[in-house]
Amino acid sequence: MEQKIAKHLNWYYYGMMLLAVAAATLMYLLIVKAVVLPIDPLSTTGKGFQYVIIFDALLTIPLGLYGFKRACNRMLKDLSPDNPTMTEEHYRKYQTYAAWRIVLVSNSMVLGIVAFYLLGCYQSMLWIAAIGAIGWYFTKPTARKIQIELTPQANQENY
Repeated sequence: MEQKIAKHLNWYYYGMMLLAVAAATLMYLLIVKAVVLPIDPLSTTGKGFQYVIIFDALLTIPLGLYGFKRACNRMLKDLSPDNPTMTEEHYRKYQTYAAWRIVLVSNSMVLGIVAFYLLGCYQSMLWIAAIGAIGWYFTKPTARKIQIELTPQANQENY
């Protein structure tokens, strides 16, 4: 079952990378063809745009990673101690939560790339996209990772 879920989640995972590449290509072409003019990063509009992109990264990356961990812990608490096997409903919930995690964590990668080109190749937005890409890498779905996340941890310290 874990292998099937990992294959399904790979569509989301690689779909976000495809979306980032498409956004970069589209923004590059729009800027080069002068369809869209770059925004000055030091103008009020440019600064506001930067604030939105940075706030999005600061909000969605931790929310996606930590929120998913909390959701998995809630699912594991629903299991009975005498029968700790996962049901079809647990796997379906996991798949939904994992898809949301991939999209939430990696959306700053796509928005950072768009902002990079829209602000005239402003380097700071490329760093935001890189942070989103690092978070995106940590959401890579594998069968082993799914097994680990869906296994109750005995004697684990909670901070």
